[in-house]
Amino acid sequence: VLCRDEIMLTLKPGEHGSTFGGNPLACAIASEAIDILEDEHLVQNAQIRGLQLMSFLQELSQKCPLIRDVRGKGLLCAIEINTDEESPIAWEICLSMMRSGLLAKPTHENKIRLAPPLCISELDIKKACHIIEQTFTNWKS
Repeated sequence: VLCRDEIMLTLKPGEHGSTFGGNPLACAIASEAIDILEDEHLVQNAQIRGLQLMSFLQELSQKCPLIRDVRGKGLLCAIEINTDEESPIAWEICLSMMRSGLLAKPTHENKIRLAPPLCISELDIKKACHIIEQTFTNWKS
């Protein structure tokens, strides 16, 4: 298996092309996106809000037997439901949270993926946590 640097050394000019590679508009947009990430401190916000969300989820999992596990990094988090993989409960929980104003995605049958935007505020995380807590606390299988 070649590493990235070895691959780059094996390609000669004209051997590889890309329809959109080096497109000036695409490069300008990518550059602006990177500037926004830096200027608005979105990486730091994701770390701070991710800790806030994970701390809440870990605390909730200790008092809610329906939650088998929680995991995540930054703002990308998952709740594993304490059921077999064929159970529709994760889907039903996501529908319930949606009706309360929070979007989440069921994945791999018994997991719920949470992926808030990088610019989410402390208040919005608190609102999301409240919806999650209410949904799990009031859940009747």
